Amino acid sequence: METIQLSLSEEKFKSILQHFNEELKKVRTGRANSGMLDDVVVEVYGTRMPLNQVANIIAPEAQLLQITPFDPNNLQAISAAIRNNPTLGLNPADDGRVVRIPIPPLTEERRREIAKTLSEKIEETLIKMRTVRHDALKQAEQTKKDKEMSEDDYTRFEKQIDDAMNRYKSQVESLAATKEKEILSI
Repeated sequence: METIQLSLSEEKFKSILQHFNEELKKVRTGRANSGMLDDVVVEVYGTRMPLNQVANIIAPEAQLLQITPFDPNNLQAISAAIRNNPTLGLNPADDGRVVRIPIPPLTEERRREIAKTLSEKIEETLIKMRTVRHDALKQAEQTKKDKEMSEDDYTRFEKQIDDAMNRYKSQVESLAATKEKEILSI
């Protein structure tokens, strides 16, 4: 019983870590990254579609993103979607075939704002992990009360869930430290 609860909790921790990793890709650093445009939605063919489904996005240089639409007729819509996204603050330019987006260097103030946003994401992730831990311990406590788990088994389970939590927490902190260094370096 306890191994099932532990493996379920491990899966949830893994999922939370993967989600955090995906969120980190969206956080802007001073370098161009195609993940910066993951939230951009483009109006094409009368439908709203994610940018990565209507174009190929690459970062040929550290300060430049290049977008090649699958259909050149969507060029204006792609430019407009990026320009009108207030969270990005980018100004795309197109030459009739591709959209180029110069990534301006971040100011010190903007770097600090982004680092603050990063710490909020870290805290959200740790709260999710603590919730998983709390739920697992609550379920184990109930199993112990129902006499399906001994006190020793409960204590062992509690130690295992804490160990798993600490392992994933250290991975989150490591990923965050790397990203923060990336953000704050010029």
